[in-house]
Amino acid sequence: MTSLSAFGLLGIGLVFGLKHATEADHIVAVSTIVSEQRNLLRSALIGALWGVGHTAALIAVGILVLVLRVAIPEGIARWLEFGVALMIIALGAGALVRALNRRRDVHLHQHQHDGVSHVHVHFHEHGTEHTGAVSTHSHAVLRMGLKPLLVGAVHGLAGSAALTLLVLTQIDSVALGLGYLAVFGLGSILGMLLMSGLIGLPFALSARRLGGLHYGLQTVAGALSIVFGLWYAYEAAIESGLWR
Repeated sequence: MTSLSAFGLLGIGLVFGLKHATEADHIVAVSTIVSEQRNLLRSALIGALWGVGHTAALIAVGILVLVLRVAIPEGIARWLEFGVALMIIALGAGALVRALNRRRDVHLHQHQHDGVSHVHVHFHEHGTEHTGAVSTHSHAVLRMGLKPLLVGAVHGLAGSAALTLLVLTQIDSVALGLGYLAVFGLGSILGMLLMSGLIGLPFALSARRLGGLHYGLQTVAGALSIVFGLWYAYEAAIESGLWR
């Protein structure tokens, strides 16, 4: 790092940020949020908001590392990765429940037996769906933005350990270190904006006329997120020796 010019270091930060946005755990987590959307612009915005949350967490940790010249302990880094795995599982479960709940032929149904109310998954054969239109509900911008911001922040905290160890502890200048974080964050914002737009494309195209396909894609996204989250949790907890 010491042999690189400031401009070269910042350029590397931008490239690394773009590449960082394409990591599997980031894509899987964002895809579950994007699967809720029916608009391509809103899908891309979710990716940008993820990047903002991710960058904010990195800068917060980076300031501590640059000022105090410390690195995040490996044990804490493993726990943060395990937390990301649990978050991905939760996001997948939420997407799966929403997909089943909004479909006409498969949804959650509440009724009573002998005065006792309960909920179960309800299936309809083709042609016997409820005649009422599936309710469409919009989310406030604040609500839409809060989830990707928080998910991005959690990813930022989990990824800050490797970043600080590889880069920030080798940069002597606090200003240059913060500059690196800023362009790295910009790269991650741009990268995830593009990726979430691409991910959101099939959901947006299938939303208006192919409702069944739209909810089918959402179901697949949720199921894949759960499977990936379970594998990621195993890697973080067992393979890395977290519980040894």
